[in-house]
Amino acid sequence: MRLSADRERRPGGMRRLIAELLRPYRVWLAMILLATAAETAASLAAPWPLKIVLDNVIEGREPLAWIRHAARWMPGSHAIRFAVLAAVATVLIAALGAISSYVEHYYTEDVGQWVANDLRVRVYDHVEHLPLAYYDTHRTGALLSTLTDDIATIQEFAASTTLGIVVDLLTIAGMLGLMFWLRWDFALIAVGVAPFLLLFVLRFRKAVKRATREVRARESDIVSVIEQGLESVRVVNAFGRQELEEKRLEDASRAEVRAALRARRVKSIVSPVVTVVVSLCTAFVLWRGTLLVLASAMTAGSLTVFLSYLGKFFKPVQDLAKLSGTIAQAAVAVERVRGILELDMSLPERPDARDPGTLRGAIEFDHVAFAYDPATPVLREVTFSIDPGQFIGIVGTTGSGKSTVVSLIPRFYDPSAGRVLVDGVDVRDYSLQRLRDQMGFVLQDTILFRGTIRENIAYGRPGASEEQIVEAAKLANAHEFIVRMSHGYASQVGERGTTLSGGQRQRIGIARALVRDSPILILDEPTAALDVESERVVIEALERLMKGRTVIMIAHRLSTIHDADRVVVLDGGVVAEQGTHDELLSMDGIYGALHRTQARSGDLAGDHPTIRRAGA
Repeated sequence: MRLSADRERRPGGMRRLIAELLRPYRVWLAMILLATAAETAASLAAPWPLKIVLDNVIEGREPLAWIRHAARWMPGSHAIRFAVLAAVATVLIAALGAISSYVEHYYTEDVGQWVANDLRVRVYDHVEHLPLAYYDTHRTGALLSTLTDDIATIQEFAASTTLGIVVDLLTIAGMLGLMFWLRWDFALIAVGVAPFLLLFVLRFRKAVKRATREVRARESDIVSVIEQGLESVRVVNAFGRQELEEKRLEDASRAEVRAALRARRVKSIVSPVVTVVVSLCTAFVLWRGTLLVLASAMTAGSLTVFLSYLGKFFKPVQDLAKLSGTIAQAAVAVERVRGILELDMSLPERPDARDPGTLRGAIEFDHVAFAYDPATPVLREVTFSIDPGQFIGIVGTTGSGKSTVVSLIPRFYDPSAGRVLVDGVDVRDYSLQRLRDQMGFVLQDTILFRGTIRENIAYGRPGASEEQIVEAAKLANAHEFIVRMSHGYASQVGERGTTLSGGQRQRIGIARALVRDSPILILDEPTAALDVESERVVIEALERLMKGRTVIMIAHRLSTIHDADRVVVLDGGVVAEQGTHDELLSMDGIYGALHRTQARSGDLAGDHPTIRRAGA
C-alpha cells in the first residue's frame, strides 16, 4: 500500500475536495449566493443614509436626482424629508441585510452539516475497505481523530469561513467601483497597498500551516492514548496502572500544548502587522480627506462613505490574517482526509474477477511466501493441500506463521510469492467479496457489536430469517441462554459483548458462522480462552458447525485436533511436519515435543474434550 505524497500536497486539493462535496447541494448554494448578493448590497448601501444626512440635511447641498425623487414621498419640510428618507433607508437596508443574513446562515448550516455527513460516511467507507496491512502500521486513534476533529474542521470551513470569504470578495468588487467614483486618487492607495499585505499574509500562512500540522499530529496522539486506555480499562484496573496511563496522557497533552504555543507565536504576529498597515492607510485618507472637505473639494458625507468603504476594503486582508490559523487548520484537515481517501489499495481486484459460486472447499498452498516487513519474512515456501470436507489442524510455536497462513485464504493479505488456490483457482482471480462470502470464521475472542443478539447472529448474513437465526442458535447451544435473557433475541449486547461470558460469546460466534452457511470454515483457537465446562458446550456446537465443510483450525491445545484428518506443523515460516495425530507422534519431532510439554502441564488431561472429525 502506498500514499502518494505528490497527490497529498498538490495545490488546490482543498478547493477540489470542497467543490466535489458541495456539488450535490447546488440549489441550496444558489439560494445562499442570492442571499449573499443581497447582503453585499446592503453592506454597500449602509453608509449612504449618513451621507444624505451630512450632505443634504446638515450642509444643505443639492441631492442627486434619485434622492430628490425618493424624498418627495416623505413628510415634513424640505430638509426634514431627507432626514426621514435617511432614517427609513437605514431601517430598510438593515432589514434587507438581516433577512439575507438569516437565509444565508440557515442554508449554510444545512450545507455544512450534510457535507460533513457525506465526507464522514465516505471516509469511513474507505477505511472499512482498506486491507488489514494498513492497520498493521497505522494507529486507530489517528483515524478516529480524522473522522471526528478533521471533518468537523472542514465542516466549519465549508459552512462558515468559505461563505465569509465570498461575501468579502463580492463586497470588495462593489466597493472598488464606488471608491473610484467617489475619489479615484484615494482608491489607488487601497489598490496599491492590498497586494503587499496579501503577500505578507500568504508568506506567513505556510509557517502557520506547518505549525498547525504539528498540532493536529499531537492531538491525534492524545486520541490514541485515550482510545487505548479506555479499550484496556479492565487490564489497567487489574494491574493498578492508572497512574501510568495518566502519565501517558499527560505527556501527550503537554506535547500538544507545546505545539499549540509554537503555532500561536507564528499566528499572533500576522494580524497586528496587518492592522497597523490598515490604520496607517486610514489615517492618511482621514487627514487628506479632512483637508479636502475644509477646502470644499470633497463633501463630509463622501469622506464618511469613503472611510467606511476603506475599512471594508481591507477587511478581507484582515480576515485572512485573523483566519490564517483557521484556514491552515482546514488545509491540514483536508490533507489528512485526502491522505486516507487517496491510499492505493494493496489488494486490487482484477477487472475480470470471477464469481466463485458455491465452492467445494479444496485449498492448496503452492510455495507461498509472505512478509509484513520485507526484511523479516514470516512464511517461506509453504506448500500443502486440503481436500474438500477435510478437517485440518495447524499448530506451531508462537511466531511460526499460523495466523498468517489462514489470513491468506480469504485474502486479508496477498502472498509475496507463490499462490493460494481454492478449488484450483488462484484466490486473486476471484471477486474479493464473493470469495469471503464463501467462508465462515470463529476466532479466539468473538467480537460482538453494540446491538441485539439477533443482529449479531445475522451479522454475516443480514437477510437471514428469524427461523434461520433461531435454528443457528440452537445448533450452537446458544438458544437456551438467549431465551433466558430479559428480551430474548432482542436483548441488547454491551460494547464488545462484555455483558456475556466468554463461552456465551463463542456460541453466538458459532451461530453467526452457522447462519452464514459457508463451505469453508476457519477456526482460530476458538476454545483457548474457555474453562473446561464452557469448552465442552462450545466444542459440541463446533462439531455441528463443521459437518460437511472444509475446516482449518489453528490449535493451541492439541487435544482439540486429536481427531483431525491431518495436522500441519509450522516452524520458522515453513511446513516442518504434517500427518495425522498418531503419525506425528511416531515421528517424535516438533509435534511430539509440543505434545509432551502439554501433557506435563495438564492441557491434555482427560477432562479436555476432543473435536471429532467433521462429518463423523
